[in-house]
Amino acid sequence: MLLVVAVVVVVAVVAASTARLGARLVAHQQAQIAADAAALAGVSGGESAAAAVARADDATLVRFHRDGARVAVSVRYHDIVATAAASD
Repeated sequence: MLLVVAVVVVVAVVAASTARLGARLVAHQQAQIAADAAALAGVSGGESAAAAVARADDATLVRFHRDGARVAVSVRYHDIVATAAASD
């Protein structure tokens, strides 16, 4: 009986850890998607377009830099910051 309880506890801990890791990976992907989309929008629409696209993806534009035809952005999605660049 004690062995069964121990196995159930271990399985529960592993399941909880896996769920947290999965949620963190999804958040990182969402942050990167928001950064990529904001960079692409920033190429044609400037900083305001990049900020609007980031907001639409539930993120916040924290950095916008244009260097000629190249745009680099950083966005914050929850507690994760992702960066991306695009050019026309």
